[in-house]
Amino acid sequence: MDTGARLAGKRVLVTGSGTGIGREIAREFARQGADVALHYAHSGKGAEETAAEIRSWGRKAEAFAADFDSCEKPVELAEKAIEFLGGLDCLVNNSGITLNKPFLQVTPEQFDLLFHVNWRAQYFLTQRVVRDMLTRGGGTICNITSIHGLQGAPEHSLYAGTKGAIIAYTRALAVELAHKGIRLNAIAPGWVTVDNYYRAIPGFQDDAAREAAKTSVPVARPGAPLDIAKLAVFLCSDDAEFIIGQTIVADGGTTALMSLISDFRNESTARFGTGYVPGV
Repeated sequence: MDTGARLAGKRVLVTGSGTGIGREIAREFARQGADVALHYAHSGKGAEETAAEIRSWGRKAEAFAADFDSCEKPVELAEKAIEFLGGLDCLVNNSGITLNKPFLQVTPEQFDLLFHVNWRAQYFLTQRVVRDMLTRGGGTICNITSIHGLQGAPEHSLYAGTKGAIIAYTRALAVELAHKGIRLNAIAPGWVTVDNYYRAIPGFQDDAAREAAKTSVPVARPGAPLDIAKLAVFLCSDDAEFIIGQTIVADGGTTALMSLISDFRNESTARFGTGYVPGV
């Protein structure tokens, strides 16, 4: 275990921390000295195992279940985390679900579910946590969104809408709370290989994914949960105290790459400027 203490004595709630990015965020906060309340929606195996691992490092940790398809359960989760830890200094809103489906086939039930789980639950959970933070002098909040909230992909209009909502409310709420000692920012991950890839993509294999990333991601690899976890720790630390209301993109250069470029690895054979720019 890394014995760094960047967040020594801090208390954090990480939602959706039974698998993938959320699980690694919980572990990284603990490695940096924080006590952690973990959250899971259905299967608690991953969150319970992670809580036990964190306790073995000498930190305080417990896993709590909460269905995010309601307003009440997320608020109850916040209250349980506050009671367990004696207050919250940090909140990482990571929990969410995804769906790809052609626009004309999306149902009202699917629409409600994604917005309720991905944004409404986060909104009212955050409201309860902010009330607690205001009584304790402030805190930090990191919302996990997605590059889908910044760029378009076919069959992702519903999912992208929820992630765009997170970006917008992060910006607005950050300027409302900054002078009260509460800092909000967000992270927009790109391709980060998590458990869901193996369930959703037939025949998904790590080796093939790494090979595909060489030609689609400028950094030439998929992201890892730890890439996002380290950034979340930074944004919740005192080192980021002047960063307010920002969505930090962590995508290996994906959104920086112009979509019209077919192969960014090789020098272009096109010569724009010939005849009117010296030396071309």
